Amino acid sequence: MATEQQQSTIIVVEDDEDIADTIRYNLEREGYMVRTAPTGETGLDLILGSPPNLVLLDVNLPKMNGFELCRLLRSEPRTAKLPILMLTARNSESDKVLGLRLGADDYLTKPFSIRELAARVEAILRRVKTTEPDCPVYDDGSLTINRSTFRVTFQGTDISLTRKEFGLLEELARNAGRVMTREILLERLWGMNHFGDSRTLDVHIRRLRQKLANSEIIETVTGIGYRLRVNGDDK
Repeated sequence: MATEQQQSTIIVVEDDEDIADTIRYNLEREGYMVRTAPTGETGLDLILGSPPNLVLLDVNLPKMNGFELCRLLRSEPRTAKLPILMLTARNSESDKVLGLRLGADDYLTKPFSIRELAARVEAILRRVKTTEPDCPVYDDGSLTINRSTFRVTFQGTDISLTRKEFGLLEELARNAGRVMTREILLERLWGMNHFGDSRTLDVHIRRLRQKLANSEIIETVTGIGYRLRVNGDDK
């Protein structure tokens, strides 16, 4: 089994004992270290006590639901960048958008196959590993991205981003001045082309623009994708 998997810990927050046991059993067979929690409260304590490499988070939890737990984890400095895969029987677009807006990295609807779950887990952990910073800072004089401290400033103002928003901005910055197609961005940030759901990308681009004071630094290239303008670009 892969060394990368053996070193990865996963916390499953799921109130259905049968589902939790099935997930734990199968992911442990893949070489992961897995712990489970039946409620949002116990899950929060477990995660904050020893942050894992990935959280699998059910939405329909008693008392504190998955959306609330996701929000709390994103507000804590120690877990702000923690990868979160939400698991839920809810399949409405509004629920998916809410989960992504709160900072979830991916969203898997029940019922799902164990093979698909394992593939999603592997893809998320691989992206986290391969997007570790090669150099600590992007700086074009207007926008600064510090990959080691997860800090972004724009025109001298600190910008608070979710992990996924940070990853998207970093990907655009890594290719600053070049057009990134929607397909490439979806594949690199969400994996498996997110089943072609480009609305996920639109939501994150819109929120990024809002946080960057609705500036035109992120340019839409109609019918193709997006480009990050570098300081001094002609409009």
